[in-house]
Amino acid sequence: MISPKSFHESLAAEGVSFLAGVPDSLLKEFCAYVDAALPAEKHVIAANEGTAMGLATGYYLATGDLPMVYLQNSGLGNIVNPALSIADPEVYGLPMIILVGWRGKPGVKDEPQHVKQGRVTPASLDAMEIPYRELDGDESAAAENAKWAADTARDRNGPVVLLVHKGAFGKAEQKRPAREKDPSIMEREEAISLVTETVRSDSTIVATTGMISRELYEQRGFKGQDRASDFLTVGGMGHASQIALGIAIAAPEKDVTCIDGDGAVLMHMGGMATIGQSKTGNLLHIVLNNGAHDSVGGQPTVGFDVAMTDIARACGYDEIVGPVTDKDAVASEVARLTALPGRRFLEVRVNTGSRSDLGRPKETPAENKANFMARLRG
Repeated sequence: MISPKSFHESLAAEGVSFLAGVPDSLLKEFCAYVDAALPAEKHVIAANEGTAMGLATGYYLATGDLPMVYLQNSGLGNIVNPALSIADPEVYGLPMIILVGWRGKPGVKDEPQHVKQGRVTPASLDAMEIPYRELDGDESAAAENAKWAADTARDRNGPVVLLVHKGAFGKAEQKRPAREKDPSIMEREEAISLVTETVRSDSTIVATTGMISRELYEQRGFKGQDRASDFLTVGGMGHASQIALGIAIAAPEKDVTCIDGDGAVLMHMGGMATIGQSKTGNLLHIVLNNGAHDSVGGQPTVGFDVAMTDIARACGYDEIVGPVTDKDAVASEVARLTALPGRRFLEVRVNTGSRSDLGRPKETPAENKANFMARLRG
């Protein structure tokens, strides 16, 4: 396997002096290393993959130094515009290396939302005319590919990609100390349990990608509740709130709840403005904020450092509460907010981490969609 430290040293030797990106489970050891080893001015965990390319662009323009952007291949869609309309050699010509975790690589078992994305990833890069090589865990080859990537990016004045196989990176030699759990705030799954117990029995729930959808699915099973009430947004990070708003607009007589995460909200925060300015639909937007990208390694977000309730207020939500941490307060506020009309916002602070035996949905996304639509439209 590739040593994260050695790989970063190989990049540094080729002149890579700045990194920005969105954490990925396949890259989590490399991400953990650079997060711990580099100062804040040399490494930024970006809100989304496109903004990471913007950061890399600005850094290159100011310094002439070669930057690196890292992401999961599910984030390729977020970089198509900046890659082709800004960084491409036929536009500004901006050299940069893009490190991509290859989820859903053909022949490697993965979750359903990654299968199609993984299969078309090489073709997507070919269509964008971005050269790429693969990192498969061979450390000497990784060093050679770091040199190839740097040389090629400079020669073509444009992006190049290194596609990372599952299991390619070994353990990080240096990690940021884990944030200690706060005994005064609840676990995320506890908060989800409270929400499912408190919202109206006929409420429709849209859950964001990652642990939140998985924990909602488990809680429904534990309680014997109707899972057809829930749309599990297993892919498309950051879009759950807009899916929920679309449902609320189309069915204004329905009570709709979105259970969101801080990383997802930050990724496409403009959606909050759309919700706040909507004049139709009853939507309760709940953000479970643990200040971390919990599903891909626990790397920090700025969720605890920004005033989400102030942002919701500025966006025009009708009722805003939070951040709350107490179980009784969560239950009482969910009950109160559910009874109100309009667009409502609740921020709940929760701890990082999840159960080691946390399961995954047994139904396929298509089955979840069919069950959900049948109930919603019945």
